[in-house]
Amino acid sequence: MAEDLVILKDTSKEQQYISLIPQIAALINGEPDQTANLANIAAALKEQFNWFWVGFYLVKSDELVLGPFQGPVACTRIQKGRGVCGTSWQRAETVIVPDVDEFPGHIACASASRSEIVLPVFNGSEVIGVLDVDSEHLAHFDEVDAVYLRKILNLISA
Repeated sequence: MAEDLVILKDTSKEQQYISLIPQIAALINGEPDQTANLANIAAALKEQFNWFWVGFYLVKSDELVLGPFQGPVACTRIQKGRGVCGTSWQRAETVIVPDVDEFPGHIACASASRSEIVLPVFNGSEVIGVLDVDSEHLAHFDEVDAVYLRKILNLISA
């Protein structure tokens, strides 16, 4: 079934999230396949915000493995505690990086990436993956992004 999102551009970031969340909920409601849901979430976020890269890494055999994403080709595997994604996984918390060049151990999958936000994806208390979002602009992400991206991730764990 084809879906069209209502994309808001000339409103606040918070208003854009508020409009997008029920649309994502409708896209994934009743769909049991995790890959399909993660793919639609990544596509909806990329379409709404036009970020440089947005996607998921999933925990498989004690490492993060590239999952559904939108953007240029990406690193395929990330070890726990390495880079922003591995750090978010290890700490089981959101990591916001205003300047990736200043993050110790940052993994540069794409040189155009300048700032990043990574949120853990939970199944109960277990981290089963991360949502990784990159921007080509410095200091692009903040607590508004953290709050609303967590609300979106809560849709897939609900």
